[in-house]
Amino acid sequence: MKPWHEQDAFWETMANKMFTPAMWQQAATDVDHILRLASVPAGGRVLDLCCGPGRHSLELARRGFLVKAVDRTRIYIERAQAVAHQEGLGSVTFVLEDMRTFRETEAFDLVLNLFTSFGYFDDQAEDRQVMRNIYDSTRSGGKLVIDVLGKEVLAAKFRPHDWTEEDGVFFLEDRVLSRDWSWIETRWIRIDGAQRTEFTLSHRLYSAAELSSLASEIGFADVRVYGSLEGIPYDHEASRLILLAVKE
Repeated sequence: MKPWHEQDAFWETMANKMFTPAMWQQAATDVDHILRLASVPAGGRVLDLCCGPGRHSLELARRGFLVKAVDRTRIYIERAQAVAHQEGLGSVTFVLEDMRTFRETEAFDLVLNLFTSFGYFDDQAEDRQVMRNIYDSTRSGGKLVIDVLGKEVLAAKFRPHDWTEEDGVFFLEDRVLSRDWSWIETRWIRIDGAQRTEFTLSHRLYSAAELSSLASEIGFADVRVYGSLEGIPYDHEASRLILLAVKE
């Protein structure tokens, strides 16, 4: 069986849970914060790696940036392309490709990897390959912004079980930590009347020090971490782990 992140059925079935109307609305604010945090020149070239349905890619294109948006899920790419066409956004290009293979040498002023899209792979060498691809794709002086749920943030609010109800559809989550707090497995169960769908997700957990070290080892300089896209300190009040790094 394919790993969960290569199963199109997962991304299609859970799209409405992950990308709610509120999340789409939040994208504009996220971009405000990102541009302030990373100081990207107007009209610069941006790579949105693991763009999903294009929330941030489309917003950046609306603001005049030249955007290349990459994801391996065909249905997301096709939906994002349709929105771009409808809005006449010719400055964004959507590419169907895996983050382990995508690389465009020294092409981008800013590379984004958002919404915990880093650390999917059982072999950590593949995480390193992704970081190497990002480094090679970034121009000298370009910036990298990674947004994940950091190990420290998760430790502060970990819950083994959760459930929610939306329009009569129930979502249940069961979480298990393993490998000395370096890995998490989560069962997502969707119940819609008599229909029950289940997926098991898993990914590597990074602390601020671990993710910073990886970026530095690959070659990034001036590596910093924040507790949100707004740039708050990475401390007990952090809601996310945001890594900001520069390629010299």
